Order: sequence, then structure tokens, then C-alpha cells
Amino acid sequence: MKLIDTKQAVGHVLCHDITQIIPGVTKDARFRKGHVVTEEDIPVLLSIGKKHLYVWEKTEGMLHEDEAAEILWGLCKNDHLIPSEPKEGKIEITAGVDGLLKIDTERLLKVNSVPEMMIATTHSNFPVRKGDKIAGMRVIPLVIEEEKMERAKAAAGDTPLIEIIPYEKKKAAIITTGSEVYSGLIEDKFGPVIRDKLKEYDVEVLGQSIMDDEKQSITAEILKWIDKGANMILCTGGMSVDPDDTTPSAIKDTGAQIVSYGAPVLPGAMFLLAYYGDGIPIMGLPGCVMYAKRTIFDLVLPRVMAGEILDKQSLAKYGHGGLCLSCDVCTFPNCGFGKA
Repeated sequence: MKLIDTKQAVGHVLCHDITQIIPGVTKDARFRKGHVVTEEDIPVLLSIGKKHLYVWEKTEGMLHEDEAAEILWGLCKNDHLIPSEPKEGKIEITAGVDGLLKIDTERLLKVNSVPEMMIATTHSNFPVRKGDKIAGMRVIPLVIEEEKMERAKAAAGDTPLIEIIPYEKKKAAIITTGSEVYSGLIEDKFGPVIRDKLKEYDVEVLGQSIMDDEKQSITAEILKWIDKGANMILCTGGMSVDPDDTTPSAIKDTGAQIVSYGAPVLPGAMFLLAYYGDGIPIMGLPGCVMYAKRTIFDLVLPRVMAGEILDKQSLAKYGHGGLCLSCDVCTFPNCGFGKA
């Protein structure tokens, strides 16, 4: 590209968008890349402060910002990702489905370490809804060496940097334990909370059992619901270390593999995650899930709904970012909770 006096630009091709800003009215491209400047355009260009213009001179080995943005999009391109048209050298990606967003952060760092380009995303392992903006990308200069884009391709590798895993259809059973609830001394407050959270993910709740703190009965009830077709079990109550709290041992007695009893998250430290058989998740939910706005359950549930099998390290990583500040106005997931 070359820089010329605007008054001499008639007949030349613009090599980038020119934005017009009218406060409170508009901020958009007044002239698009590729526009051939006319005599009538000159006063308009001067009125928005463009005394000089860059016009396009195609040079071997150099790429325009829009061409480079398309290459960056190619590093992310995957099912369920919707790109915008290049605008002012930028492409944005929105979610095409509800699901779990996965970002390969290590390879993303490698790409962003290549000079003069960037890809910015929202956080990995978080739920997204269809239409949510999840990423944006561009190169910094108006033109960039093709060699640098080749370096970006090499840094990204052969698989997309971004993935959205659609949620699976789940059938859940809720097992509420506690002699005080079982005997009718207090009303169950756990069930309605859990049902509301499951509704966000279109989970079918097969039913709820209210049990005394009797280990063998709880174990049998879990297995009964699995036999009835439940592929997710949520146990509420009995998750502390008190002698009468038997839920963790009852879950273990089903033969399920315990991933972790405890997680570095507040609220939610007494959370239990186990898998039964070929991957049926069984979660022991601590009492905080009943009254706190957001807890460990809100971090783990979308990953379970996407069919992910979490290990102990997956939970351990929540220690960095695992402290909820219990804000008066909750903006989760648009906050720091659960984000490393």
C-alpha cells in the first residue's frame, strides 16, 4: 500500500475501512476496503479528518488485514462456530449452539506470541448460549508478512483452537438425605434449587427420594434410580464430616469410583464427584448449594452436561479463581469465579 494526498485519491482503491464517528449516533465504516474513491467522496473524507489515505498496492509476500484475519479464523474454525464478515480487519465468532466452550489455551498462547496478531477469547470450560460472542481476532498492522501468518499456522497445529461441545440429554434423580427432612421436622429446600439449576440445561428430573441417614438405604436408592434410567445422580445433604452424615460412604458402597471428596472452591469445599459403571456421574452436593447463588455445582454441571469425565486434577485447578466473592448483584458467569 502507499500513502497519498486525499485530494489526489480519485480513482484509487482503499486498502482498509475508514470509520466515521458521530458521538451518540454512529461508529461505523463510512467507506469500505475496496471502495474506489470518487470526486464526491473527497469532501466527506476530509470532513472526517482524512487528509491522507492508504491505497492498495499488491506486493508479493504481503497480506491485507482482512486476508490475515481469515487465516486466524481458519485456526479456530470448527463445528458450531459462526464467524462474522471481516470488518476493519477483525472477525468475531459467536456460538452456534448451547454448549461447553473449550479453548486450547497452550496453543492459543503460542499463536498470540507470534508478533503483530491476536486472538482473544472468553474463558474455557464455561457454558455458552447460542449467539454468545466467544472470540475475536485480527492482525495489528494494515498489512502483514505472509511468513508471519505461516508461523501462526505452525503454532496452532492441525486442530482447531476453539470447540463447543453441545450438551447431552440427561435424566437425573435427586436423593435428599437427612433425618430432619425425612421426619418432616423441616421442609426440603434443596430439591427446588436443584431443579431450577437443572432446568437451565434441559435436564429431565425422573424424581426425588427423601431418605433417612441410613447408609445401606441410600446406596440402594442410588442403584434403584440408575436401574430406572437415571444417568446422573445428585445427592443432597449428609456431606459433612459429622458421624451422622453418611452420604459419601453410601455413594462409595455403590461401587462407584470416587474422583474426589472435597474441592478447592468456596462455596463448595465438601463437594463429592464419583462415576458409576461406564461414566454415570454421581455428585454429593454440600449444603451451600441450597443457599449460595453460585457454587462448585455451577462450575462442574456444564462440564458434566457436555459428557466430560473430570479427574482429580480438573477439580484441583479450580483453586485459582475458586473463591466466590458473593457479590450483591451476581453476574456469573461474567465474573472471576471459577476462572484460572
